[in-house]
Amino acid sequence: MNDSDIILKVEGLSKAFGNKPVLQDATFTQRRGTLKVLVGPSGGGKSTLLQCINYLIPPDQGRVWLDGRQINPKSRRELSAYRQEVGMIFQDFNLFDHLNALENVRIALLKVKGMAKAAATERAMAELARVGLAGKADLYPAQLSGGQKQRVSIARALAMDPKVLLLDEPTSALDPELIGEVLTVIKDLAQAGITMIMATHQISFSASLADEFLFMEKGRIVEHGSPAELLGKDCCSRTQAFCAKLSELAGDAGQ
Repeated sequence: MNDSDIILKVEGLSKAFGNKPVLQDATFTQRRGTLKVLVGPSGGGKSTLLQCINYLIPPDQGRVWLDGRQINPKSRRELSAYRQEVGMIFQDFNLFDHLNALENVRIALLKVKGMAKAAATERAMAELARVGLAGKADLYPAQLSGGQKQRVSIARALAMDPKVLLLDEPTSALDPELIGEVLTVIKDLAQAGITMIMATHQISFSASLADEFLFMEKGRIVEHGSPAELLGKDCCSRTQAFCAKLSELAGDAGQ
């Protein structure tokens, strides 16, 4: 693997809240066009890792490189530019309630990128169409289902042309019947070569798409490898044990 293949490098990211460490020495690299999936028990540090990568939570220690450039979080201008290149999808959508779907996607193009309104509208509509919502552009968040709101948030992130997309359990706030429509969009993005890191409990879906799993527990990355390596039939990994338990619980819930 050439250094030019690496789009993101994370080294030694650590974070504590008070005396409680919630992220400890997270280190990995990511190649362009790959999907890395974070799995593990709740409270294991997955969301904190994603937010530290984007400096929404400032890490206590550690460094991040994007496309070979080390990020200086103390520079407001540099940090703003970096966040434009690393999109973030949250569990709870984070849409503006007073703006319709089109306006939610368009606003950053106007305010951050300084695009002309006509060009920003055209790009926003293209991204809404990409996530299957071209016909919902005039609807406000209160008029959209949870799955539709999450797809609007994905369209908003994609409109900024991110080099990396971070997804923090993007289906966890959705009713079961709405999860599929969001997973379909994520699958399309993965197949289109969008570089992504996703925290999720959707194991079977992720195993079919992920290039690598990172298993996190007690704030540490304790295992990493391909789905085949960590979830193989004869594997005895911590990841497999956790995923098997999830599947068992899902089966019990369906009975």
